[in-house]
Amino acid sequence: MKLIEQHLRVTAALIVREMSTRYGSKPGGYLWAIFDPVAHVAMMTVIFQAIARMPALGLSFPLFFASGYLPFTFYQRMSSFMAGTMKGNKALLSYPVVSPFDAIVSRFILQFMTDALVTGVIFLMIVELSDVTQPMNVAGMMEAAGAAAVLGLSIGTINIVMFARFSLYEQIFGIISRPLFMISGVFFLPENLPNPFRDYILYNPLVHIIMWFRSSIYPEYRAEGLDKGYVVEFAVVCFVAGLALLTTSMREIREDRL
Repeated sequence: MKLIEQHLRVTAALIVREMSTRYGSKPGGYLWAIFDPVAHVAMMTVIFQAIARMPALGLSFPLFFASGYLPFTFYQRMSSFMAGTMKGNKALLSYPVVSPFDAIVSRFILQFMTDALVTGVIFLMIVELSDVTQPMNVAGMMEAAGAAAVLGLSIGTINIVMFARFSLYEQIFGIISRPLFMISGVFFLPENLPNPFRDYILYNPLVHIIMWFRSSIYPEYRAEGLDKGYVVEFAVVCFVAGLALLTTSMREIREDRL
């Protein structure tokens, strides 16, 4: 029990430190974490309204774009934030009381709480400003967002070690990740694609996450091809692989040899 209490205190202290380090130096502080995605959704809404007459689902452009963009950011921001865990906490890891897992847990909690707050604020704004009256399955939205965050945690945990060991891998991962925003279903519905492209794109777990999230917002959306089990299995396998890499590299991380 004492060990658990110690880890809880360390994790809480690291969360406060991460908040101060990440948002304390920016104008507006923590509010910037909310303003940035709000501005992004607003900008993309204006662009899409100029291109198309109607969104692929429903009547609200902001709601359609947010339903794809926000679950994607749960993964993207989490993955990026987690990958820098060891670099951002190298000085603290020299203390025996602070473990790499404490740093990982603290970053996961902070990022998930931030993204959840941002998502709530954006949807409240959309409902009020766009006069959206359709019922939404909040529990389903939370499940999809949680799956996206865990997937980001899994990939980020793998990248903690891989980025440190192989600089070329970091560049390759960056190249591969760039088109994900365009091919994960943020702007379109995967089932509208012709075969075989539709089958190929369903290998991307982010496509399923966005379909999962959208199906909780739009009651009429059937999300053909959605496989929640595939997302969970993919995230679990990646997380186990990340933990294995991290565990075998623990001594090198402690001794600053990574």
